[in-house]
Amino acid sequence: MKPSLHTLAGLLVGCAVAGAAVAQDKAPLINPTGAGANPPANTSAAGPLTADASVDQVLDALDVRGRNLEQFVADVTLTEVDEATQLESERTGRVWYQKRSGNDRIRVTFDKKAQGKFDRPEKLEYLLDGGWLIDRDYRRSIEVKRQVMRPGEKINLLKLGEGPFPLPIGQPKEDVHKQFEVGKGDAALGGPKGAPHVALKPREGTRLARKFAQIDVWVDPQTQMPIRIDALDANETTRRTTELRNVRVNPNPALADRDFALPNIDENKWELHAEPYED
Repeated sequence: MKPSLHTLAGLLVGCAVAGAAVAQDKAPLINPTGAGANPPANTSAAGPLTADASVDQVLDALDVRGRNLEQFVADVTLTEVDEATQLESERTGRVWYQKRSGNDRIRVTFDKKAQGKFDRPEKLEYLLDGGWLIDRDYRRSIEVKRQVMRPGEKINLLKLGEGPFPLPIGQPKEDVHKQFEVGKGDAALGGPKGAPHVALKPREGTRLARKFAQIDVWVDPQTQMPIRIDALDANETTRRTTELRNVRVNPNPALADRDFALPNIDENKWELHAEPYED
């Protein structure tokens, strides 16, 4: 898996959706599988979702859940499948996200990779902060720092159509329908039993359609939390599945600069690259 903004975007489709699912300061630890999960502190007007909930009921629930998100931390699994060969690789790690008035930041650390019969430590890190994306490959000792936003530009990573991630969170369902064709998900994709499943297909001619062919989201009916997100790229060649566990939303104590500080490296032994912003 080559470090890139596209890879990070595929991952964060899941991370950001799941992070927005529970909305209360000092939220307790949540089990995304639903077993022993705490009831949501702020439910939608329609109450808990059912397995046969309509797509608009699911969008309304995501709208409610996304409104109070400030930050989250979680364990993450990212699985990539080649649609032609069905070859699969899986990385596991941790994610930190923080909203900061148009200067959102997120850090993702992968520690382990599994591919076929092989399971080995392999560390990759991504940090998106202040308009710069840092990719680190610790095995190869390579760091690439890319300026992915214009200097001084502000962005809300979770806002539909503004950030690089197509996320139906904390916004009216009418806005989601403008960007996507929304329908019931295909049962053939499997997914968590009893979880409502919606499919989001970017409308032709939109910026999102150039990145994704379809996003599938499964939502826990009790916590109204997305627990699995499949992202199929625009060429329909790679499917990325994001799953989060041990999610803490708006934790106490709150996340701080130290949580987004990458470890020191010996720059004399690393290959370093910097790429300023280009339109």
